[in-house]
Amino acid sequence: MLIDCLQYANWSERIFRQLREGGVDAIHVTIAYHENFRETVLNFEKWNRWFEQYPDLIMKGRWASDIDVARETGRTAVFFGFQNPSPIEDDIGLVEILHDLGARFMQLTYNNQSLLATGCYEAEDTGITRMGKQVIKEMNRVGLVVDMSHSADRSTIEAAEFSERPIAITHANPHEWSPALRNKRDTVIRAVTENGGMLGFSVYPHHLKDKSDCTLESFCEMIARTADKYGAQHLGIGTDLCQDQPDSIVEWMRVGRWTKEIDYGEGSASAPGFPPMPNWFQDNRDFGNIRDGLGKTGLNANEVDGIMGDNWYRFFSDNFGPTES
Repeated sequence: MLIDCLQYANWSERIFRQLREGGVDAIHVTIAYHENFRETVLNFEKWNRWFEQYPDLIMKGRWASDIDVARETGRTAVFFGFQNPSPIEDDIGLVEILHDLGARFMQLTYNNQSLLATGCYEAEDTGITRMGKQVIKEMNRVGLVVDMSHSADRSTIEAAEFSERPIAITHANPHEWSPALRNKRDTVIRAVTENGGMLGFSVYPHHLKDKSDCTLESFCEMIARTADKYGAQHLGIGTDLCQDQPDSIVEWMRVGRWTKEIDYGEGSASAPGFPPMPNWFQDNRDFGNIRDGLGKTGLNANEVDGIMGDNWYRFFSDNFGPTES
């Protein structure tokens, strides 16, 4: 089984066919960065058209069992998520509505402070807010996974401890391997995994040691050592693949509507756009490189299978549905 728990590609028939060529059974795709509720609904609608146009390649995913259907029919199940809580605006009632529409992950922040928590680019991390605690309770109730990929340390630890269901960091790497601002420190990963949560490893160059020049061996060895520390059962892949996106999209991701100035985020004025991907992972046909690399690190076959998809499948099974009343 092969599951990628974060992509934000410029979707096309070509990419859908590459998903099938790469044997990707399921993906979690971002459909909101700074969009409000109405704009997010329009993104759901856009995907509905793609499901109509390419029914032999992709299908909408709501539950883990949909991955079984996708595998049986030679398709990729697509699950939706948000990289910001902007789709719920300031209305906790929209949490359930968005879950009903098909959302399964929501980050409590992007890089900035939100109504719910603190983003990793803020100077001061005040933790989960009053509204944040109420929204986490509601997300737990309906089965919308708390994602803290872009959140600051205190906020992430508090979310992991406050949430009654496991949370996820869908796309990041250990800070000790590559000290990017977005990567996660030991205390953060431990809080998430000890509470049953998941860490998805990112292939986005700004999160890699040596960035675009990162080697497959270094990446896979990092995963193996992370498995030693926190348990392989809590690990998966979340590539953060932004294939075929124009640089205007990375500007939208970083700037949104919150500033009139250009914010370069993990980039710089001299390198403002998307960085080139490492040569061993260019698109969805390259997952075999990661699987082969993991097999050379000393991880056993079951551990490799878990990281490549089985662990996310179990997590989806346990966390996408409502809590039993």
